[in-house]
Amino acid sequence: MTLAPQACWPSQTRGRRHPEAPAPTRNDHQRDRDRIVHSSSFRRLVYKTQVFLNHEGDLFRTRLTHSLEVAQLARSVARTLAWNEDLVEAIALAHDLGHTPFGHAGQDALHDCMRDHEGFEHNFQSLRVVDELEERYADYNGLNLCFETREGILKHCSLANARRLEAQEPSGVAQRFLLRQQPSLEAQLCNLADEIAYNAHDIDDGVRSGLLTLEQLSQVPLFERFAQQVRAEHPALGDRRTLHEVIRRMLSAQVYDLIDTTQQAIAQAGVGHVDEVRQSPALVRFSPDMREASTQLKQFLFDNLYRHPQVVQTTQWAKQVVRDLFEVYSSQPREMPSPYSERPDALRAVADYIAGMTDRFASREHQRLTGQEPPHGA
Repeated sequence: MTLAPQACWPSQTRGRRHPEAPAPTRNDHQRDRDRIVHSSSFRRLVYKTQVFLNHEGDLFRTRLTHSLEVAQLARSVARTLAWNEDLVEAIALAHDLGHTPFGHAGQDALHDCMRDHEGFEHNFQSLRVVDELEERYADYNGLNLCFETREGILKHCSLANARRLEAQEPSGVAQRFLLRQQPSLEAQLCNLADEIAYNAHDIDDGVRSGLLTLEQLSQVPLFERFAQQVRAEHPALGDRRTLHEVIRRMLSAQVYDLIDTTQQAIAQAGVGHVDEVRQSPALVRFSPDMREASTQLKQFLFDNLYRHPQVVQTTQWAKQVVRDLFEVYSSQPREMPSPYSERPDALRAVADYIAGMTDRFASREHQRLTGQEPPHGA
């Protein structure tokens, strides 16, 4: 397949930090994807929380299933627009590698612990994972991924972290945050596919958990629009299949809106090369109406699911686990395995160790170190 001129062509990659001979059967971005899939950090995503803790139900999303759903959505769009599908898949599969156990609760707690020591950002941590923390190769730390993949993984970055990265790697993946430029189209696509995926599957998981109802979701214009269609076409359909049908139509509507709006934005901008993409405003986007609908959906989920008392109770426990682990490891580094216990950057080593934990390992470690049993339901 011939790629669009604005896409990231594998033959024009800006390369790896450690030069390597090309693979005989794969382009560089295919090779990145394969390295990510075989990494230890990728496997651990299966036991990391999305919204509901891993043990709360076998069918709730985890960071791994979420990453697969993001990759599927983004690949479909990339294929339609003739963009680099391999690069899109690599970015999507790696974008959450730096997430802590217990989802955003764990991230917030770890950031609080590290507030006076450069903080903690999960996107920055994802880059640390692929650049430094994976230990698979004899010649270097990390996975030695291409610039374009690393650029897409670093979705957000504080100016302080961007300056630190730029000092270590001049004109590297952090430069765009200092110049206020955009990443590639493939990276922009993964950002929006991430939003589409988690909005849809949080609805599904919220209803499956019993914390959300179809009646509550009727308050959301985007959901109710398709719910009315489904009820009119299938009046005898049960609630579970109705929900799946509505979510399927919502996903399709958002994807087609993204494709149409993005094609128009690219044509209007007149970009013909990835470097022109980086210097333009964000080109991968929803129409104003769909952006408003998506914002309303996110606000509904925030108010009714993420702030639900049952979720909040688990969230508070999860934050306490992370704080307790940080305190113990900071004062007793020998409780961590080598090489974490021997690193000179002691507090960052603690943050790296905790961030790499799965939910269940963090819970077991907390019980071992503090003697405290998890509360019922957590």
